[in-house]
Amino acid sequence: MSGPDNNFPAYARRAPQPQPRPEAQPVAQSNGRNMIANTQSWWQQKLHQLSLHSRVTLLAAVAVGLAVAFVSLAAYITVRQQMYQNLDKSLTDRASQAAQNKVLTNQYNLAQISPEALGLSDILVGVILADGEQIGAANSKPPPMAGPELSVAQSQDQLTKRTVGVAMDSQHYRVVAVPAQYCPQLDLGHRCNDDDLEPGALVVAQSLRPIDRTLHNMGIVLWAVGLLGVIGAAIAGNAIAASGLRPLARLSGAAEHVARTAELKPIPIDGSDEISRLAMSFNSMLAALARSQDRQRRLIGDAGHELRTPLTSIRTNLDLLAQADKRGGLRPDDRQQLLDDVRAQMDELTNLIGDLTELARDTPEIRNAELIEMSNVVEDGLIKVRRRAPNLEWDVSLEPFPVWGDERLLGRAVTNLLDNAAKYSVPEDAPTDGRAVGLVTVRLQDGVLTVTDSGPGIADADLPHVFERFYRSSEARSRPGSGLGLAIVKHAAEQHGGMIYARNAPGAGAQFTLWLPHAATQTR
Repeated sequence: MSGPDNNFPAYARRAPQPQPRPEAQPVAQSNGRNMIANTQSWWQQKLHQLSLHSRVTLLAAVAVGLAVAFVSLAAYITVRQQMYQNLDKSLTDRASQAAQNKVLTNQYNLAQISPEALGLSDILVGVILADGEQIGAANSKPPPMAGPELSVAQSQDQLTKRTVGVAMDSQHYRVVAVPAQYCPQLDLGHRCNDDDLEPGALVVAQSLRPIDRTLHNMGIVLWAVGLLGVIGAAIAGNAIAASGLRPLARLSGAAEHVARTAELKPIPIDGSDEISRLAMSFNSMLAALARSQDRQRRLIGDAGHELRTPLTSIRTNLDLLAQADKRGGLRPDDRQQLLDDVRAQMDELTNLIGDLTELARDTPEIRNAELIEMSNVVEDGLIKVRRRAPNLEWDVSLEPFPVWGDERLLGRAVTNLLDNAAKYSVPEDAPTDGRAVGLVTVRLQDGVLTVTDSGPGIADADLPHVFERFYRSSEARSRPGSGLGLAIVKHAAEQHGGMIYARNAPGAGAQFTLWLPHAATQTR
């Protein structure tokens, strides 16, 4: 028998620790926050330096790694908890049964019979009495017994379970203590009465080495499976990233090719996923850019062709004037006619440059929109055109109609419509005695401006092309103009969310209809 356990933990009173000064705590917290912020910034910078391919691969590996880690941790904790519960149940059942049978709480049995004889070869058995005395089994070391087991022996109404490490053999034991009545029987023939029984606790302990070995092997397997899973996820993520980002590589290559060669060729599209839709948008952008370049080339080419005519005429007239001055000069009438021709060509050149400037802007929307009364715009245009065509009769009916837009652009468009109607309403052989030789009808109702002339109308073959830039029919080539007036009207209508179309009016000439939305329905 061993004496009372003198290894109970002793608790020493701790000396008071010096407290930090009140002003030091905020400084430490601030330094900690700065360190966290610097660490986050460093990681963000490193992630941004990685390519998208590398980030997708890293994301897949991290996601699978975290999933495997959580699953492995849950499996490990579950198995460990279950094994401990099974061990605790087995030890508690054995100890409770032995305490009830009073086989292992008898001093003679403990001294003479080893645990192996009772089928407890893997268990350490001992008894601790209420006074702290510890009694171990024969030919076996006693189980760990300390304060918790002593409290069971003293209270006799509880049991304890705990894990104890023994430094002697470097093992961990699961220790269970149950209340028991100890019989100090010294020989086989002596029987204990109730008065002889002493309160105590039966303590059984089993080594956790098999469980630790099993958990250790399980941890190795889980780590190996997790590592293989992360490697597999990285390989799969790399393959998926390579396959998924291949269209982006083609798109990037196409953009670089366009920047290097200015060739606006669309890229081939396979599939219907998000990257394919991005490629479709890129092709749409290339098509729009190609159309814009084509319009630019046609505008430059047509402008050069149209500018060549008035410039050639002006140069010819100036050369004639210079040569005539060297030979003594022209007659006053001829000189005046030549100067009038130069002025007319200059006016035509000025109008052409203004039209080209207006069309070259090609802005997608009105920038300086304001509330405009459309009837006032039409009246201003009528005043200008009536001065230039005094031998025409005008049938005008205007109703108020507010619109949001650019007054200058709308005024130019309306003036072009009225100029076009006035030009074709006057016959080429019209008399110059001031009599009315034609009629122009102008109507503005519910935002629809209709201008009808009394000219020969528009040929069916020319109707689809009248709003194209620099387009002039065979009948119009003998009349002044650049072929840009109706193109500017269409441009202004589209800028204001409206439309323009042409047709031949029954019993009259050409009829142009311009529709604009009401100011209340327009977005500013």
